[in-house]
Amino acid sequence: MIPSQVFQTQSVLNEAEVALCQRVFDHVVSVKQITSDPQRQDLACRIIQSYQHGVKDEDSLLRLIIDYPS
Repeated sequence: MIPSQVFQTQSVLNEAEVALCQRVFDHVVSVKQITSDPQRQDLACRIIQSYQHGVKDEDSLLRLIIDYPS
């Protein structure tokens, strides 16, 4: 899911950055049991936008996204 969302963003993430975002995405999907495509797409966008706005630490990004209301 993350690579397709990266394609739609303004700036390109490198492989390590995509991998970090993918780990966060996979963890949040598992914890919050997100199954619908629209919710998964929204999640991917939030992760990438947060990363691009400076939340580069994986644990901080994970906490930010998990605490975000669904």
